[in-house]
Amino acid sequence: MPQLDVAGAVLTYDDDGPRDGADVPLVFVHGWTADRHRWDHQVAHFSPGRRVIRLDLRGHGESTGAGVRTVAELAADVLALLDHLGVGRFVLVGHSMGGMISQTIALSHPERVERMVLVNSIGRMKYSRGRGLLMAASTLAPYKLFIAANIQRAFAPGHPREEVREYIRASAATPREVVMTLYGAMRDFDVLDRAGEIRTPTLMVHGYHDIQLPVRQMLRLAKAYPDAVVRIIDAGHELPVEKPAELTAALDRFLTPNPERNPRPAESPGQGEPEGPAEPAESPAPESTAKPAKSAKPA
Repeated sequence: MPQLDVAGAVLTYDDDGPRDGADVPLVFVHGWTADRHRWDHQVAHFSPGRRVIRLDLRGHGESTGAGVRTVAELAADVLALLDHLGVGRFVLVGHSMGGMISQTIALSHPERVERMVLVNSIGRMKYSRGRGLLMAASTLAPYKLFIAANIQRAFAPGHPREEVREYIRASAATPREVVMTLYGAMRDFDVLDRAGEIRTPTLMVHGYHDIQLPVRQMLRLAKAYPDAVVRIIDAGHELPVEKPAELTAALDRFLTPNPERNPRPAESPGQGEPEGPAEPAESPAPESTAKPAKSAKPA
């Protein structure tokens, strides 16, 4: 279990797969209260033929360190690890807060990011007034209740209860100071006005039932990107563990250098989309769970 000291934290990471392949490494970045094992299915699929790197962000999983005030500081940790490993150019795959970290890196070091995949992520934390008040009030609840409420609603209806309980237990093991500090960092995150600067080919994969970061917020981001593909999958916010095989298949197609297999760029959403409703009303219809997701045209 390799580790690296970085700016007051000890980062635990995995570095799997061959070093001599033609493809640049894949770098997987997990989200808030999660850990690197969110990507177990994807790592198992890609690592036999490609170098794959994933880490526990500071204060998460098996990494130590206090919370930080900005997403940019987490991005600096990821870059420090990649510099340590001698990785110059890479593909970023980020889930939720990990997608915020990925966009931050793509803006600050565009020459290093070959492609990017944003899973259930957005460019600006924006809620309706009522939802914002509800979110603010939730921070006053006892810590375990706050965690349970957030993780419970991250899964689509019908997900096995015991599995949800296990993720609640794992998330509650993340130190309160780390969780609450990074909650503030995500609330302050905003790159939506700069999204047009990101020329990196990007795949945006989102769960149709995501009420943490609703689909329509992702569509606002997709509209701003010069080169984005959108896929909607019948899942909630925890797409990497709710529908791991479908996510892996979408990644595989996007990363395969074959124009007949790669999806076409998504059309821009309509003008004047409202920001972040509590429910994904008028979002594209979810795709069948019986086969990998197809490209979706934003509404």
